[in-house]
Amino acid sequence: MTLLELIEAAAAQLTEAGVAFGHGTDNAFDEAAWLVLWQLGLPLDTPLDTPPADAPDAPQFVANRPVAPVEQEQVATLIRARITSRQPAAYLTQEAWLMGVPFYVDPRAIVPRSLIAELLVNGGIDYWLSDATHAVLDLCSGNGSLAVLAAMAYPDVTVDASDLSKDALAVARINVDKHGLGGRITLSESDGFANLAGRYDLILCNPPYVNLQSMAALPPEFHAEPALALDGNRAGGHDGMDFIRTLLREAPQHMNEDAVLVLEIGNEREHFEAAFPKLEAIWLETSAGEDQVLLLTREALRANQDARQN
Repeated sequence: MTLLELIEAAAAQLTEAGVAFGHGTDNAFDEAAWLVLWQLGLPLDTPLDTPPADAPDAPQFVANRPVAPVEQEQVATLIRARITSRQPAAYLTQEAWLMGVPFYVDPRAIVPRSLIAELLVNGGIDYWLSDATHAVLDLCSGNGSLAVLAAMAYPDVTVDASDLSKDALAVARINVDKHGLGGRITLSESDGFANLAGRYDLILCNPPYVNLQSMAALPPEFHAEPALALDGNRAGGHDGMDFIRTLLREAPQHMNEDAVLVLEIGNEREHFEAAFPKLEAIWLETSAGEDQVLLLTREALRANQDARQN
């Protein structure tokens, strides 16, 4: 059996088993390729193009690489684990990639997949920053991936990365040390801004925002992640905006004059706009469209507070 045949067979198994994707891949073939290549110790960007008919055995076509029976059995064991456990592949490999950067991950923290990562790496928020941007906060940091990417993207900033979960912060510590950024990233345990005294030029936040109905309908792979990182209804609400209401109320006093807040809300734009109808938000374009990540200036947040009081 060749490498490509093995991946195709694994993809068929995943499809038949009805597993859910969304933790780094969005289809069975890519998920199978990830697991197979990882198990065989091959780079995850290994080309899998089908070789042309006149050169089926050309050495550059790794897809034709024979896979030994013992390797096939190792792959089969991993695929069975993916199907029976219904854990995200990243938990099985203890590795996730975000914008080409590898991160350690395990079930103590949500699998990193924030669209804010694209904006950091591709300069999508640079227009609102300046030479005065020095203090960055990654709120609800999880495994620390956004803090790491922010420190990489902006060499002159220092980053505070906070999370309510001690377990998530332990994973974040692994990633901060993995990328040699311990001197620029400070980890702290905090429920929102509760334990944070600083003021920031840029706040990044991928908070829990899933509404009550959607939480109940999530596939097992998502329930394998910490509910604390997903459930936006922990204060008794139903629209997923519980944490965000507190966040937007408290953020201005932790922001410098020209600071901005970049907030990810996934598929909850309808609920967000219903909760904050007078808030002037700037919606940012990502690979998922223009309704998943927004930017808020301190001025807009203050104006919204004034409007709610009047």
